[in-house]
Amino acid sequence: MMKVISTNKAPEAIGPYSQALDVGNMLFLSGQIPVNPETGEMPATIEEQTTQSLCNVKNILLEAGLSMENVVKTTVFLADLNDFVAMNGIYESFFTKPFPARSCVQVAGIPKGAKVEIECIAVR
Repeated sequence: MMKVISTNKAPEAIGPYSQALDVGNMLFLSGQIPVNPETGEMPATIEEQTTQSLCNVKNILLEAGLSMENVVKTTVFLADLNDFVAMNGIYESFFTKPFPARSCVQVAGIPKGAKVEIECIAVR
């Protein structure tokens, strides 16, 4: 019933968790920080980091046979809420209407010093 989804086109888990779990018609993705899976490096700007985080999300979805259009809910964690407008501009380019439901919060810290982390739920 539950299947682990994993791809080398997104960063490996840095703790005791899965990149994603496929449960029936739902896929639960762990938060994706902006680490480039090929280089292990993280870009500098919030725009580049948002792009990389969402590319990581997209690659995990593809591994599960889904696309960004299957995403129904996201949570965006920002290290600085002043980055909201810049993040939002990139975020919007990855989705089409109707956009997923979303929460966006500022947090005290994100692993590896990232500026953004994005998790989501997708439905088949």
